[in-house]
Amino acid sequence: MSDRVDVVVLGTGGFGSACLAQLARRGVSVLGLDAFLPGHDRGSSHGDTRIIRQAYFERPDYVPLLRRAYELWRELEFESGRALMNLCGLMLAGRPVDEAVSGSRLAAKIHGVEIQNLSKKEATERWPGFQLPDGFEVVHEPTAGFLFVEDSVRSHVDCAVRAGAQVRIGKRVLGWTSNGRTVTIRTDKGTIEAASLVVTAGAWASQLLQKVPGLPTLQVLRKVLMWNRVRNQDYSIDQGGCGFLFNMPEGTFYGFPSLDGATVKIAEHTGGQVVADPLQVERRLLPSDVAPVSEFVRAVMPSLEPEPVRHATCMYTMSPDSHFIVDRHPEFANVVFGAGFSGHGFKFTPVIGEALADLALEGATKLPIDFLGLRRFA
Repeated sequence: MSDRVDVVVLGTGGFGSACLAQLARRGVSVLGLDAFLPGHDRGSSHGDTRIIRQAYFERPDYVPLLRRAYELWRELEFESGRALMNLCGLMLAGRPVDEAVSGSRLAAKIHGVEIQNLSKKEATERWPGFQLPDGFEVVHEPTAGFLFVEDSVRSHVDCAVRAGAQVRIGKRVLGWTSNGRTVTIRTDKGTIEAASLVVTAGAWASQLLQKVPGLPTLQVLRKVLMWNRVRNQDYSIDQGGCGFLFNMPEGTFYGFPSLDGATVKIAEHTGGQVVADPLQVERRLLPSDVAPVSEFVRAVMPSLEPEPVRHATCMYTMSPDSHFIVDRHPEFANVVFGAGFSGHGFKFTPVIGEALADLALEGATKLPIDFLGLRRFA
């Protein structure tokens, strides 16, 4: 069996679902392939919530993309009829020299993002559920917040299908070839031909992009998300609770306001065990997962129980410099890809989906993604 479409998207998680929706809205024949159902918990786009923010401490170049992402998230909310983004604010804490504080201030200064600089005393008066270490300062970004992650993926897929996209679940991709005009995708259930291919395969990207010249090694890390019980309502979103990210000497920890009045979602952004096979990642909660987060809770969050009551396992796909890789294949212009989102990509999914659709259909994009290209590794 052989099918023919204009574009095939391999992987319909965060980025693939957004690209699928962009392509379908433009009237092209597009097919999304995935081993799992939309919003599944086998990859990197699950676990209830993800932070969204604009004073981007990782690199100021991301801010214009974030501004476009905010627009696209609101458009997706309107189109899907779902509330996907809650701008409850974000507290970034650390010493003045730490990345979260200094980088956020730099990005805000360059791009005019609204932030509030707070002393330790001011921050603990405003959020009594936190006790800040000596020497810490806080940057509060009032227009930051969080996204509902599974609903976001499903909304992109639903909108894509309504616009004419096809989605096929349960197909295992064995490989692909391109002659520059046509891409042939081999699956365990047949062959598909397309004018263009978009690879957004998350933790499986290395397997599907292994022959891309100049693509660096992508390392997959196991990450654990935890939900801990609250001792009172200090962290409740209904009581002014916001998201938080702390640069501690032991690592970087982040979390969300309590949405249910009973638990807070919290995790360590740093660390993580290398994953050899994404299908075989350890999904049990290990003592080594709990220990650093519990120590952070004991030190900083006195109104939170230090032991989790539930957890989820996901994966980061890390590039060597922890920045995204979004580009066209150096040899086959009809193959484009997004990979190596390094644990901070989900908030960008609609704008990266737009960029990938531009590259697949036009060969270029007006979006400022040059700093995410392959040639930086040359």
